[in-house]
Amino acid sequence: MSSDFSIALVVIIVIVVIVVFICNTYFLINYQHPDDHNQAYLPKGIVIFGLSIAQISILMLPADVANRNACKNSVYLNACNYTLPMKDLWYAVYIIDAIFLFFICPFSFFYYEADEQTHTRKRLLNSFLWVLVLAVVLGLVVGICYALVGYSDFTVRRLESDSIPFTTDFSMLTSAKPLNGVGVRQCSSYLSGDGTSTNWTMRTSFAIYVIAVTTIIGSCLFSIFGGIGIASLPMSLINTFLHRPKTTITLAQYTKEATEIMKRGKEIKEIVLGLQREERARVKGRQWKKNLVKLQQELVFLEQDEQALSEVYPQGEKAEMSWALTVIGYLACLFFGLIGMVVSIMWLVHIIIFMLCSPPRNPFLNKIFIDLDNAWGLLGTVGFGIFCLYLLLAVISGEMLIGLNFLLFRVHPMKWGGTMMNSFLFNVELIIASSISMIQFCAKAFSLYVDATAVQEIFGGTVESLRGVKYLFRYNIFQIAFVCFAFMTIIYYACFSWIRRRN
Repeated sequence: MSSDFSIALVVIIVIVVIVVFICNTYFLINYQHPDDHNQAYLPKGIVIFGLSIAQISILMLPADVANRNACKNSVYLNACNYTLPMKDLWYAVYIIDAIFLFFICPFSFFYYEADEQTHTRKRLLNSFLWVLVLAVVLGLVVGICYALVGYSDFTVRRLESDSIPFTTDFSMLTSAKPLNGVGVRQCSSYLSGDGTSTNWTMRTSFAIYVIAVTTIIGSCLFSIFGGIGIASLPMSLINTFLHRPKTTITLAQYTKEATEIMKRGKEIKEIVLGLQREERARVKGRQWKKNLVKLQQELVFLEQDEQALSEVYPQGEKAEMSWALTVIGYLACLFFGLIGMVVSIMWLVHIIIFMLCSPPRNPFLNKIFIDLDNAWGLLGTVGFGIFCLYLLLAVISGEMLIGLNFLLFRVHPMKWGGTMMNSFLFNVELIIASSISMIQFCAKAFSLYVDATAVQEIFGGTVESLRGVKYLFRYNIFQIAFVCFAFMTIIYYACFSWIRRRN
């Protein structure tokens, strides 16, 4: 029975991997900018593979649970020897994630961002040199840290006892004086207190240390972008519905708004020409970079206003159908916004009552997923996948909110039929970094659901006991930051939404 279950699990995994690659290829084809058609094949391949490995790494957690269940009820003891080697698979996936995060995606990003007039060989050489510098710096930092503090400190309790000779004389045993009655010899540590606890130090493997480093880097990004996004994602969808256009506009109104957009477009063009002159003159200081980020923000706002204008003044023979689809789109924003609000509230409640409270007040989502698995095995997996996918969407939403409103970095929006390849690479790198920490986050959030799995052994046993960084996990620093950013975003929307509505 166990071997049959393992074969079925392998077949399902192969099918899921194929479907993931097909969906990501379809996603790239439909979201890419027309200027990138029939070119930039290397970045496109990296985008498809990067998205797929990030999604597969998330889907491996329910696969790990299913792999554990394959031998849970087996009669013979060696049943677990015929299941998938999930621990080795986790190591492989995380090493691939680290290679993509620190080397492949930066190389593609540097290559794509280079001047198109530069010879291809020089672009490849410059990109390789940038990545080589990054590799040397990371190698030195990680290698030195591993040599000095690459140990795991486990708190253990020492158990010891003396022994007594075994006897075959049971004539003295009665119901009044059983074998386990008063006076029987017990282990000397049976009544021992906390004073018997001690630390056990073990040198961790380099693969585990690389996983820990990438997890910490990803957790910093995930705590900020994910915390902001889990609040902004549903609220932005609901605000989109609340501020929707109620009716179409007249030709005169359309002409007036179109003239204003054209005027803004000319102003942006003048700014672009000015920045190009400064770039040729090699005047690229901090102010130039700040103006470039602000310019990209204005371009995003201009495209949004142009799209909004085309919505309220549909043209062509199917104008009425276009307006009807626009109305349905805004109703869909309300529908998914309300669903997202429920999911966000469930996430925040679960984090507070299960992860931040000591001891946990309620298993909440753990119990829901376990009950769904008991009802039908696939339901728990689907529920887990939905909640993890929602966290990925929240990370992208948080990145967009910070980039558009606080000008901290260049904005890389994802638009249907209008996404440049550098935006793809930026968001793929963000998704990979977040997925690395998201596995650790979900493994801790659903510790009852993933009990006795390989991922829990990696994170719960070794990574969270690493010397120097264990306190970040022990005191739930990333979870606290996640919740704090979420509530600050809620306050931000409550206090400043009227300003956006007035503008």
